Amino acid sequence: MTTHSKALNRPKPKHVSVSSVKNWLTHISQHSELIAALFSGLLILATWTFHDYLSHPLWITLHILAFAVGGYAKAKEGITETIKNKELNVEMLMIFAAVGSVIIGYWTEGAILIFIFALSGALETYTENKSSKEILSLMKLQPEEALLTTNNQERIVPVSELVVDDTILVKAGERIPADGVILKGATAIDESAITGESVPVSKMKDHDVFAGTVALDGSISVKITKSANETLFQKIIQLVQSAQAEKSPSQLFIEKFEGTYVKMVLAAVVLMIFLPVLLVNWSFSESIYRAMILLVVASPCALVASIMPATLSAISNGAKNGVLFKGGVHVENLAHIKAIAFDKTGTLTNGKPVVTDTYFDSETKKEHILAVTWAIEKESTHPLAEAITAHCKTQLEKNTSPIEAAGITTITGNGVVGFVNQEKWEIGKAQFVDEEEAVRFANGMGTSLAKQGKTIVYVKNSSGIVALFALKDTIRTDTKQAIRALNKSGIHTVMLTGDNEITAKAIAEEAGIAAYIAECLPEEKVNHVKELRKTYQNVAMVGDGINDAPALATANVGIAMGEGTDVALETADVVLMKNDLPKITDAISLSSRMNKIVKQNVVFSIGVILLLIISNFFQVLDLPLGVVGHEGSTILVILNGLRLLKQQSPVQ
Repeated sequence: MTTHSKALNRPKPKHVSVSSVKNWLTHISQHSELIAALFSGLLILATWTFHDYLSHPLWITLHILAFAVGGYAKAKEGITETIKNKELNVEMLMIFAAVGSVIIGYWTEGAILIFIFALSGALETYTENKSSKEILSLMKLQPEEALLTTNNQERIVPVSELVVDDTILVKAGERIPADGVILKGATAIDESAITGESVPVSKMKDHDVFAGTVALDGSISVKITKSANETLFQKIIQLVQSAQAEKSPSQLFIEKFEGTYVKMVLAAVVLMIFLPVLLVNWSFSESIYRAMILLVVASPCALVASIMPATLSAISNGAKNGVLFKGGVHVENLAHIKAIAFDKTGTLTNGKPVVTDTYFDSETKKEHILAVTWAIEKESTHPLAEAITAHCKTQLEKNTSPIEAAGITTITGNGVVGFVNQEKWEIGKAQFVDEEEAVRFANGMGTSLAKQGKTIVYVKNSSGIVALFALKDTIRTDTKQAIRALNKSGIHTVMLTGDNEITAKAIAEEAGIAAYIAECLPEEKVNHVKELRKTYQNVAMVGDGINDAPALATANVGIAMGEGTDVALETADVVLMKNDLPKITDAISLSSRMNKIVKQNVVFSIGVILLLIISNFFQVLDLPLGVVGHEGSTILVILNGLRLLKQQSPVQ
């Protein structure tokens, strides 16, 4: 084979794309602090390993390089913040300690201090990046284009150009670009990006769909109901981003205390340099050495890092699992809740009445009565009428001939009147059709059902009452589980509702609520929440409507249902996506875990600081061990906070 033919058979070099280079550079920039810290550590290791082979100037140069590489980021941060806030901080203490170590000849110890401090800083940055990773990945899930269909024509448009009432086509395997309602088709949708639930949800005509979720099989036509910047998906991102910027009371206290503490440490260092020489006959060099150790070990690095990483991890964990906290203060407060007040409609219940019981005077005429009722009630938009219409439609045979009703008149607050073949039909409450006859009808069945908290609607024609429908706003399937878990945890549960006493009592008993207050107007809900706060100090309010907003704002922690009104979502401190009530107990458990970890961190960090200070005073601690003990404790509290990123077991 010739040289030329060999050249032809050589494998072609791989092409490096611009995007791959950009991704590589982005990855490097995201981990620049960690890379700098590790490089600083390698320089220190090299100077220590090859100490006997290095000239003194080169040895000094390598140490200076280790200081510069490892300490640049933290020194810049410390100096910038000091100038900006006119207040000393922990970073400045570390700079002073490192410089002091060099002055007294401890180059390697000072470099190790910078290395471990830089490593702990890189770890804290990693925690912050990790806590927002789920949000960043969510943002990438938002499609940028949509297939718009108009007049049987399809064209691809940017999602930002979609407006309410536009119709889009979503094919199998594609992400849904905006919130909407299905007009045609059926599919199974992966909603894990919204709810955290991995099991696909079956969706068909008239079902709501959300941006960022995936249509797994089957194509669907979707009518847009919200603009791109108002979708549930965007609300999640906005809520969590704002939450990460808000600090808890504990964090604010630590940051406020930090400046004063730094001044106290510097004052103690000055005293440490001179007092032992005068009082306990230490040499001046020993006093300076011990003062430098004090400067290192008394720095509150671990204390400062005790709270924020844990808080960010908790917020991230909640967001990933369908609970959105609007700030660290709310994560911290939720564990202290002693009582929870619930709105009824749309919170404990599904928010829509359904027919639960029926009775007909004549089974042979049942189909005719259903057909007439459907013909009359379908003209009304009242929730009860819509529920009765839906029930009649499901009960009627497909081949049933439609009935035409005429002269339909709605009597507000009572019922409706209509005529079928010139026969008068009345549908409504007992007082409207004939209260005495209603009491006697079906041996008083209506009265019995009413005591169960059900609304009774009677049907009457020229021969008298011929049927009744019992309706009820049914309890959510997960309500009992949530209330049972809260009661088991010792949290007092209360239902605040505008319903009458009978209905309120029935719903409260069915749900397992400990107490209830009926016939509450919105302003009265606020007063009741205030009374609960007087009794239980820390109270949460759960609601979904505009009328719940004042009470949500009054409670220590306001919790809104994710499918509630915009006013409720904006007012609340915590949002439960997909109206998942059992997530309340998960959120309380997460809050308790966070507070426990923060307490562990604070006690541990203070304990280590005190132990190191005492050991230094009794001259049993040298500078290298002080550096390792102090900075090691900082790394440990950050790692302890990272444990909150792990999924907790659901509360049963």
